[in-house]
Amino acid sequence: MGKKQNWMILCCMLGLVWLSGCAPSSQEAKKVPEMKVGILVYRKEDTFLGTIVEAFEAAAKYAEQQENIKISVSVMDGRGSQAVQTGQIEKCIDQKYDVICVNLVDRTVAASIIDQAKAAQIPLIFFNREPVKEDLERWDKVYYVGAVAKESGILQGHLIADAYLNNPERFDKNNDQKLQYVMLEGEQGHQDALLRTEYSIRTLVSEGIQMDKLVNDTANWHRSQAATKMSQWLEKYGNAIEVVICNNDDMALGAIDAYKAAKKLEELPFIVGIDGTPPAMEALAEGTLYGTIKNDEQKQAQAMFQLCYSLVFHGKAESDYTLEKGKYIFINYLPVEREIDKVSTGNKEQ
Repeated sequence: MGKKQNWMILCCMLGLVWLSGCAPSSQEAKKVPEMKVGILVYRKEDTFLGTIVEAFEAAAKYAEQQENIKISVSVMDGRGSQAVQTGQIEKCIDQKYDVICVNLVDRTVAASIIDQAKAAQIPLIFFNREPVKEDLERWDKVYYVGAVAKESGILQGHLIADAYLNNPERFDKNNDQKLQYVMLEGEQGHQDALLRTEYSIRTLVSEGIQMDKLVNDTANWHRSQAATKMSQWLEKYGNAIEVVICNNDDMALGAIDAYKAAKKLEELPFIVGIDGTPPAMEALAEGTLYGTIKNDEQKQAQAMFQLCYSLVFHGKAESDYTLEKGKYIFINYLPVEREIDKVSTGNKEQ
């Protein structure tokens, strides 16, 4: 049995402990033991979001079996279009879903979505893309589950700094006491992309490391776009690239793809990502990815499911995870890095 299967079983066991104290009764807000959930993602091909959806569906299936209830989960792909996603929101409202979980295409439209849900009295849980505080305060049945974006940038900066300071000769190819780097960023103007970019570099500089940016560009979280960008940079800068900093794992894997396509794995620089997706963990094991920052999809999915369950069957928000200000559940990141012959994980004090 693999590590992923063991972890899924553990999460389900934890969910059972929580569910045993929260099983619906005839006195609760919803008397019929049935729950209809819509999960709307900005782009279904996103690897990390796929792991969240998979973990949520596993939690729902397990709860059905243990609690003798019916849970319907409908996953909808926004295909990167806010117009498409807005239509899906309207569909969920028209079909009287019990709760809607939304990974926004465009966080600036959150207010409109909240107002529609409020009018229909359907609770909303935003995840992985955080609306602004003012929007979340528009209604008391709006929540957010995710992580603090700048924390991932800080941890990514620490991961790079620790590796470099422990063995500068390995990474400073031209011995100029600087790190020449390229940056693959998520969507232009996206909050997480901006914060991850800013705080990774800010942290490195605070560690006393001189950073020399060769080039940066957006690859919109896409592996294929990142591979195209990296191929162009590899042709232009070649072995001068010492570090490739990526806002997510898919783009880090795209950078690795470019080196593989160019048959230049012997020139592979220090490449780091964020999310800790299964493909990224495989790249860590094979030695092509140096490190990533784990964005815990299992805990995020478990927190989302517990909120859905308690809102539908109890009429209030409850979870094993701390609900900050009655609205936010933040799951901590965890750095993961490759050592000489093994993959290791550990927390870094900030």
